[in-house]
Amino acid sequence: MTQDSREKLYEAYYMRVFSYVMTLAGDRALAEEITQETFFRAISHQSEFRGEADEATWLCAIAKNLCLDEKRRQQRRGEMPEEIPDTGEGFESKTADKDSSFRIHLALHTLEEPYREVFELRVFGELSFREIGMIFAKTENWARVTYHRARLKLQERMREK
Repeated sequence: MTQDSREKLYEAYYMRVFSYVMTLAGDRALAEEITQETFFRAISHQSEFRGEADEATWLCAIAKNLCLDEKRRQQRRGEMPEEIPDTGEGFESKTADKDSSFRIHLALHTLEEPYREVFELRVFGELSFREIGMIFAKTENWARVTYHRARLKLQERMREK
């Protein structure tokens, strides 16, 4: 991989990967570190890229694994993960006030996996259903159904509060 192609990969996908990692990590400094490590690993292991998915999906899969590794390290050290901060600026712009936005994030925080992650990938990470399916090693249809169910669960929880 040439220096030019490395730079193009980084420039093309940095914000997308960083946004995705922010939804998982919830901490800007940690997200920046994981994003950098994601690109380092991708460039170091470029020969392992089989081309079965597009580069963004491949990078997000690497990032997800790095986030899971970090979470395991924190648990082993006995650290409590920080609460996910309210980073949904896109969500806030769609809500009338901060109270509504906060209630949405509280409800989102209570969603079980994989619903929460699929919803975050779609809304905050702006990934396609195909890309989400690839990250989970599932079908595009599975991603669509899971996202739809997550939306319904979120709406139901919002009505309860």
